[in-house]
Amino acid sequence: MTMRWTVLLIVLVFGVPNSSFAARQSNIILILVDDLGWPHLGCYDSTGFYESPEIDRVAAQGCRFTDFYAAGAVCSPTRASIQSGQYQSRFGITDFIPGHPYPFARLNVPPVRGELPLEMVTPAEALKICGYVTGYFGKWHLGGREFEPDRQGYDASLVTSGRHFKFRTSPPVDVPEGTYLAEFLTDRTIDFIREYRERPFFVQLSHFAVHIPLEARPETIRHFEQKPRPVGFNDHSTYAAMVKHVDESVGRIVQVLEELDLAEETLLVITSDNGGLSRSAHGGQFVSSNSPLRNEKGSLYEGGIRVPLIVRWPGKVPAGSICPEPTISVDFWPTFLEVAQTEATPEIPHQPLDGVSLVPLLLDPTTKLERDALYFHYPHYHHSTPAGAIRSRDWKLIEFFETGKVELFNLLDDPEELHNLAMQDPQRAQVLREQLARWRSETGATMPTPNPQFDPDRARELIRDRRRQ
Repeated sequence: MTMRWTVLLIVLVFGVPNSSFAARQSNIILILVDDLGWPHLGCYDSTGFYESPEIDRVAAQGCRFTDFYAAGAVCSPTRASIQSGQYQSRFGITDFIPGHPYPFARLNVPPVRGELPLEMVTPAEALKICGYVTGYFGKWHLGGREFEPDRQGYDASLVTSGRHFKFRTSPPVDVPEGTYLAEFLTDRTIDFIREYRERPFFVQLSHFAVHIPLEARPETIRHFEQKPRPVGFNDHSTYAAMVKHVDESVGRIVQVLEELDLAEETLLVITSDNGGLSRSAHGGQFVSSNSPLRNEKGSLYEGGIRVPLIVRWPGKVPAGSICPEPTISVDFWPTFLEVAQTEATPEIPHQPLDGVSLVPLLLDPTTKLERDALYFHYPHYHHSTPAGAIRSRDWKLIEFFETGKVELFNLLDDPEELHNLAMQDPQRAQVLREQLARWRSETGATMPTPNPQFDPDRARELIRDRRRQ
């Protein structure tokens, strides 16, 4: 069985070592933002409230993807897809680790695997064979100490967890009081770039921002508190400040690439691990709206899985281009490999992959990829109920596992998913539903089962786990 490739996240810089592209192998920098919604960058935002001039400049110099998807509706599944090149349903990381159970819900959800299997060949392990030095800095959320990046092929790594001003590192390092995590991780990434500037490198900068708790520099928060808001706009000022801090991080990375004369040799990609958060669970504060997309993180509507993707590759990616082709985070692994390989690269052993290389789209954003569909599997309760989804060209079907109900949307005509066409076009709905079921069978996707303890009055009670961050 041929598998495809998988990727999550915000992503930033790639490099192409293929001899047909460049004499020297290109560097690859992946910047993954946590919980960044599709409309929350200036180059995607129609409200004018968010400020991301550095990322907008990258988009103007490269390509902005309009229909890119995180493979998961929450963080760990997408992150697993990036590191494995597979749909995460194949190995059971279908929710954030460790998830939180709803003991009285209608369905018992499948268990969540607690770590990325060590036998997975990560991009770092593949690119090392291509001659790259590799680094990882930031949130991992794919298992404890024995499963961290240094056990998965990354030459230099530092994993962080906790809050934005008070955070922990693995391995432990001294962090001065008042240090802001996004700035700290950017410092580490820049140090890595400077140290290995003479070699082809791959580094992932994995921000915890813009994930709750909402924390930012006071002066940046004040800026957005004082900024005029569009009528009816209620997004949180601190959230907007966190977006700006991520943008500042991108600007610093771009600046050091220019300073070291590496910009022309680096593929830069920016993305998010899932859609934006609207409101924290069970009556929490309002964070943001994903409008015009429907719903939020933890849902298989567009607001939960469609995310920004921006790629800059000077001399290859046409400046100012826009790519509408449906793409997904499982595509990063094969993309990285095509960028890195040369004629002299030995055969790279790896697991079967579930994605396709995006290099043809990077060179010509009007290209169409030869694949039938993108697939999503989220058999858990979060900001929605357990569900699966398939996108086939302009058509998208969502199947809800509690009731068996399906919803069918034409995303070209109805990107807000307001008009369910399942009753008007039952044949198309049935074909897509059967295709989704076959994919679940082929990937071994685990399904929820009826819960004998189901209590409709207590169905939304959950058991919290502090490890879920």
